[in-house]
Amino acid sequence: MSQNMKSTQEFWKFHALGNDYIVVDPRHCQVSMTENNIRLICDRNHGVGSDGILYGPFEESGRIYLRIFNPDGGECEKSGNGLRIFAKYLHDQKYVEKDVFNIVTKAGVAQAHILDSQTGLIKMFMGKPSFSSEQIPVMGPPREVLYESLEVEGKEIKINCVSVGNPHCVVLMDEVSRENARAYGPAISTHPFSGENKRAIYEGSRSS
Repeated sequence: MSQNMKSTQEFWKFHALGNDYIVVDPRHCQVSMTENNIRLICDRNHGVGSDGILYGPFEESGRIYLRIFNPDGGECEKSGNGLRIFAKYLHDQKYVEKDVFNIVTKAGVAQAHILDSQTGLIKMFMGKPSFSSEQIPVMGPPREVLYESLEVEGKEIKINCVSVGNPHCVVLMDEVSRENARAYGPAISTHPFSGENKRAIYEGSRSS
């Protein structure tokens, strides 16, 4: 760890479908969520290592709020796997005792259903999906972005784009592999088609 992070802090680490997150509870951890700290914590060589940080809970007027940070330090609107992890944390730590409860994210409310607390079987209602190019967003005329062609790395691929509060680009292919994700993911995430915010997530074999 770097010299400016000498204090001992408490955190929890979980994974959902291999998507790993660190839960940082502000009641137990006093690390400031600056971009540099987030990058260091998520770094797999110099930090704890994770796909992001779940920062919360924050409670206001009886509602539970969560902030989600990406490894680059930026804030994410919503994550299905992250929300399932956070729901388990809340249930395990007795922040909630009901099996059905809401979590408020930057992109709105998601509803958690604890199906089996022992095995961590949790279902999330993420909200209504939208294929609208304006809401995802995707460049071009207003339309539903379904089965469109996209040139990536010199190859033409077929995609669907969808948002449930955060943008996803689903690549349609017969064979899904880690190699495909590594080849297409970075190129898609910075592709001009993804609109002003330049973000699209290659989902591959990982569901949210």
